[in-house]
Amino acid sequence: MLIDGTHYRSIWLADDARSVGIIDQRKLPFKVEIEYIRTYREMVAAIRDMHLRGAPLIGAAAGYGVYLACMEFAGLTSDSFDADLSRALDELDGARPTAVNLHWAIERQRSAFAVCSTLEGKVMAALETAKAIADEDVRICAALGRHGAEILEKLCAAKNGKTVQVLTHCNAGWLATVDHGTATAGIYEAARRGIPLHVWVDETRPRNQGALTSWELGQNGIANTVICDNAGGHLMHAGLVDVVIVGTDRTARNGDVANKIGTYLKALAAHDNGIPFYVALPSPTFDPDLPTGMGNIPIEERDPSEVLGVRGRIDKTR
Repeated sequence: MLIDGTHYRSIWLADDARSVGIIDQRKLPFKVEIEYIRTYREMVAAIRDMHLRGAPLIGAAAGYGVYLACMEFAGLTSDSFDADLSRALDELDGARPTAVNLHWAIERQRSAFAVCSTLEGKVMAALETAKAIADEDVRICAALGRHGAEILEKLCAAKNGKTVQVLTHCNAGWLATVDHGTATAGIYEAARRGIPLHVWVDETRPRNQGALTSWELGQNGIANTVICDNAGGHLMHAGLVDVVIVGTDRTARNGDVANKIGTYLKALAAHDNGIPFYVALPSPTFDPDLPTGMGNIPIEERDPSEVLGVRGRIDKTR
């Protein structure tokens, strides 16, 4: 998607093919800063400390992290390479627990290695698999965009062409994927089709991912308003929301969805007010091995200090 009119993906292989570029999301929306990841441990830290975040993007990052590990270990003997690579895969897999895409990407890399007989073959397999994971995510999100746009188009027609009011939670935008986003993909595609839209953006405490959603929507010309997390129910009750669209970190076989904390309350409010509630679900986020979500999906518990601080920009006019 666009930053100041220039198209970016959220992750890419650098020109030197020895590092991976990302947009450091800790600095947004105040500063756009590109960070280059050069080792698999740097990628583990980037995932764990949320330099990048979002289930699909974490999966793509893990894929590239495996490639970086292969590059680091390429000069070792075969046995040492395999042992060190196995350890690196385990470290990447454990960087964050909830999003299934991370584990899925690691297992996909393991499968690619299983048919390789040489170190050189494993390095190339890791690179090609990482690229494939990223490119597939772009295609999947574009398809989600087409489906989402059809829903928004029908809502607009039912309102006789009036602005469709969308509410979303957390950031399931292009910053959470490789491009397009999941929940936002339909919004972007609908806007391209000329459908009038406005998005209510939950601030999503404590990490304030709503600021990322608002920033990227604004960069792409989508009208939006950031609201405090507890305002969503009021807006729904007041008739100011037509549809809720969110993303997902993991979806169980029975359809149970795990997403950012607070999503459940939005679903309850939408149900109580008769408002359609959609989850934009890319296929790698579906976990067929998980029969149900309740009690089975590992929920990440982050540092309590994240709740104690408020992040923002100082008003320099005072």
